[in-house]
Amino acid sequence: MRSMLPLLAAFALAAPAAAFAQDAAGPAPAPSDAAAPAAANGGSAAASEVTVGQSVKDNTGQVIGQVAEVKPEAGGKATATIKMGADVFAVDTAALAVEDGAAVINASQAEIQAMLKK
Repeated sequence: MRSMLPLLAAFALAAPAAAFAQDAAGPAPAPSDAAAPAAANGGSAAASEVTVGQSVKDNTGQVIGQVAEVKPEAGGKATATIKMGADVFAVDTAALAVEDGAAVINASQAEIQAMLKK
């Protein structure tokens, strides 16, 4: 298994910039009803967590794989092992967003495959 944490960190850093750009463009949509109870109780919504078996989508919205394992690391972080066809790689769960029940990585499948070849 190859660890792509350093390489995918650059993609993870791009996500907050995109979010900032969206914030500047206009008001954010209202939170969904599913997230509201967790927010009201002061907790995070369980739907926002990366979990084993979850589909993984690239930044184009295409399903590219599945979360095979989530391992807690020191300092409260966690690493997700993602199986993408015959390829397997690890990424910090903080680099993944969860949208509509799928983990989303801020890279295309082609970009990930290119990084795996290095």
